[in-house]
Amino acid sequence: MAMTRANQRSIPYPYKLASAVVTFVGMFVASMILGAADLSVQDVWMALTSSHTNDQILIIREIRLPREIAAIVVGAALAVSGAIMQGLTRNPIADPGLLGLTAGASAALAVTLAFIPSANYYALTIACFLGAAIGACMVFGIGAMRRGGFSPFRMVLAGAAVSAFLYAIAEGVGLYYRISKDVSMWTAGGLVGTAWSQLQIIVPFITVGILVSLLLSRQLTILSLSEDVAVGLGQRIVLIKSVLFLIIIILAGSSVALVGNLAFVGLIVPHLARAIVGTDYRLIIPMSVVLGATLMLLADTLGRTVNAPYETPVAALVAIMGIPFFLFIVRRGGKALS
Repeated sequence: MAMTRANQRSIPYPYKLASAVVTFVGMFVASMILGAADLSVQDVWMALTSSHTNDQILIIREIRLPREIAAIVVGAALAVSGAIMQGLTRNPIADPGLLGLTAGASAALAVTLAFIPSANYYALTIACFLGAAIGACMVFGIGAMRRGGFSPFRMVLAGAAVSAFLYAIAEGVGLYYRISKDVSMWTAGGLVGTAWSQLQIIVPFITVGILVSLLLSRQLTILSLSEDVAVGLGQRIVLIKSVLFLIIIILAGSSVALVGNLAFVGLIVPHLARAIVGTDYRLIIPMSVVLGATLMLLADTLGRTVNAPYETPVAALVAIMGIPFFLFIVRRGGKALS
């Protein structure tokens, strides 16, 4: 067993990343072909490379392609934000859902629908993003109130308390103004109906967040070991932490605003990445980008095919995969796949 692990770790990182990319490309092609509509590889190729138009090509260009691009960017964003959070807090069960992001987005959405019923999609997206940021700031503020920095235990408690409070606000506003159904439909999690106009808002935020996280991956690796070591190496702890926390809010907040609560991706993928490449975040973050995108493509494809022509909620499929994984990590004391 030890020999097998040594052989796995001896595989050069470029080969591991290339294998993950090949798997991602295969999953992307499968996601474009499979579904209620009968499509072929040739239809996908024609839609991506030519100007011809027919019913199949329109389905690909206007329905499936924006939906799968959304799956790719959301999966990558949630995976990277989860990896950053686990590294910063040194908490193996941390994920964006513990930050109050989803609860904050739900509360902001409910308030916006109640008091600005004419708000369009763009206004609702911005409201969800701001609500997610407020929820995360509340959790970080409570978790850092005592001296000694962030404690994983305090972060979990603060996240649970803030999430319960914000969900209560969302439920109360929804019941009082009779908009509970609208709030639930938005926050249930899903990629159905994703349009190019929505991607134009979200993709730039996610792209910038991932690029900055790659630039700060070395500093994150040092912080994940020990703050004392980081200080000894001359790292500007407060500045780096602030930037990384902002990246978490941007990545996870944008994802929640687009597809709702799919935060389990941020728990699963970083553990898988560490099992493949080790504990260096210069390697973990690129691998998390590819694995997160692949996992979301898989979940969305299953959602469209297991009960076609009906949709199975992606959030339910992600939860089915995430909850057993979460329990496995807890049982192993946070050392699963690492």
